[in-house]
Amino acid sequence: MNKTFVTVPRDNCTTMKQITVLLVALAAVAHAQFPNGRILEPPVPALCAQRPIHERYVDNKGYFFSWRDPALRGVEEDWLSARNYCRQRCMDLVSLETSDENEWVKARITQDKVKYIWTSGRLCDFKGCNRPDLLPNEINGWFWTAELQKLAPTTNRQQNDWSEGGGIGKPQPDNRELIQGGAAEHCVAILNNFYNDGVHWHDVACHHRKPFVCEENDALLKYVRYTNPNLRV
Repeated sequence: MNKTFVTVPRDNCTTMKQITVLLVALAAVAHAQFPNGRILEPPVPALCAQRPIHERYVDNKGYFFSWRDPALRGVEEDWLSARNYCRQRCMDLVSLETSDENEWVKARITQDKVKYIWTSGRLCDFKGCNRPDLLPNEINGWFWTAELQKLAPTTNRQQNDWSEGGGIGKPQPDNRELIQGGAAEHCVAILNNFYNDGVHWHDVACHHRKPFVCEENDALLKYVRYTNPNLRV
């Protein structure tokens, strides 16, 4: 049975005004997330028109698997760099909003023997994350950044795919690296049986480098098509 992994349904009737509001919101979130000068980059129309698609899902949305691209084979990026690669091409890191999509992506990871990948998942850990519905953040503050969609609370194990194990033997998310004196684990990766725990979600520090999966982003595509009417995107 297909289950949703978000707490707010997606609106399929997005207007141009809504798209603009979404892009402004994304920019605001990016500014809050990356105070060290790195930015969340906008789409590049020419790259959007040439975006490579490796497979399409049942809803016809296109996906790009970095390890299948000859230029990126063996290349791993940190979470923000991976997002920017996708966003320049009117895509974004994958948001696993249903159990069917989650299993579809995991099957490709397993089939291609990929150790781990980045998703668009992240913990809300910046200004504005003290909203009551996001507290406590470690339980209620996870969201798919590509869609600004909240994940179900981490305590609801039937509505997510967090691993039951990890580097210190605790269910995910466990913020293990911070506990052990390192960086906070605020980004979501899929690990392929890395801790003999199957193929599941893990919280990981965002500076680590991994292959990644891009997913076509409706808002970015509509924005570029609207602002570049003569370009076939």
